[in-house]
Amino acid sequence: MACLFCKIVAGDEPAEVVLEDEHVLGFLDVRPVFKGHTLLVPREHVDTLLELPEPMTVPLFAAARRAAAAMSSELGAQGTFVAMNNVVSQSVPHLHVHVVPRTKGDGLRGFFWPRTRYADGEAREYRDRLRHALVD
Repeated sequence: MACLFCKIVAGDEPAEVVLEDEHVLGFLDVRPVFKGHTLLVPREHVDTLLELPEPMTVPLFAAARRAAAAMSSELGAQGTFVAMNNVVSQSVPHLHVHVVPRTKGDGLRGFFWPRTRYADGEAREYRDRLRHALVD
């Protein structure tokens, strides 16, 4: 199993998991645009959106809606940026949806994605806050 995201889904690679259900796993991006930046992946390996089985579309995008709502309620985000790359700029060839918390004046412009880092223990704090809102 060479796919990094498949290893995370299998529990063979560590991740700060914020959302788990039968079809989708959500975890914090290790190089977030803004703190709380979450990646949502189908548990089943799928390379791109074009290959996503139709029955998986609703669970994946329902998870994106839930993550966006959690960023508002738990992180105080005024909105979110939801994005997906297919092949070009897709850093891991496993379909993933970026859900990024946004606030007015946060500096994100166009498709330039500056990256930040979490301080020691900070990712766990963001994980816990989002998990709290995402628990069924």
